[in-house]
Amino acid sequence: MPQSLTGSSKQIDFSSVLAAAVHDMKNSLCLLIQSIEELSHSIDASNQKASRQVADVHYEATRLNTSLVQLLSLYRAQLDNLPITVDECFVADLLADVMDAVSIYHQQKAFTVTIDCDENLSWYLDSELIYLLVNDAVINALRYGQSRIHIAAKQEDDRLCISVEDDGSGYPATMLDKCQTNLAEFTLSEGRTGLGLFFARMIASAHTRAAGGNESQIKGEINLTNGGLLGGSVFMVKIP
Repeated sequence: MPQSLTGSSKQIDFSSVLAAAVHDMKNSLCLLIQSIEELSHSIDASNQKASRQVADVHYEATRLNTSLVQLLSLYRAQLDNLPITVDECFVADLLADVMDAVSIYHQQKAFTVTIDCDENLSWYLDSELIYLLVNDAVINALRYGQSRIHIAAKQEDDRLCISVEDDGSGYPATMLDKCQTNLAEFTLSEGRTGLGLFFARMIASAHTRAAGGNESQIKGEINLTNGGLLGGSVFMVKIP
């Protein structure tokens, strides 16, 4: 008689199965997003309704893909630390890649986007992870802003500071409070204040450098505020 799958010798590692399923879904979504982008180029510019519908589908597919990438990364990091691959990155190129990725939604929403970044500014960081972080911030700005977004990058106090601002109603108080919560006490079940913010903080804090004095190392961080140049939400990541 075959043993039950619930027996100790046949235990299924559900987390590994889930991770494999997430990886497969992510790959399928990438193909779907590519198809949506190709479809958007074939729609006549005068067909505003179809363009809007395609942009909305592209946005939702991209948002879902981002969530799957976050889940997969959290699994690989075992909710403890996030392994990173650091190399020199030209920040202006990274920001251009982000804007290219959200171009369909950006054009449909008819937002005015300004970017303030020296083309020669470079930093040592994990470009793929920082891309995900900034991309998520820009998508949120497109979703919650009214008509304008300002993106800036500069070196300040030996840190790379990248900010994304919009002219929306700003972050709710609960989200501003959540930004200061210790990662070990973070709760992943509160919508906009959950997985994305947790993932962003993990990415930032995984970037470190040696510090002098009593500090063993300086970690990256994110800050959420309201106001800024446009009067709405201000997302900032600081990378040492």
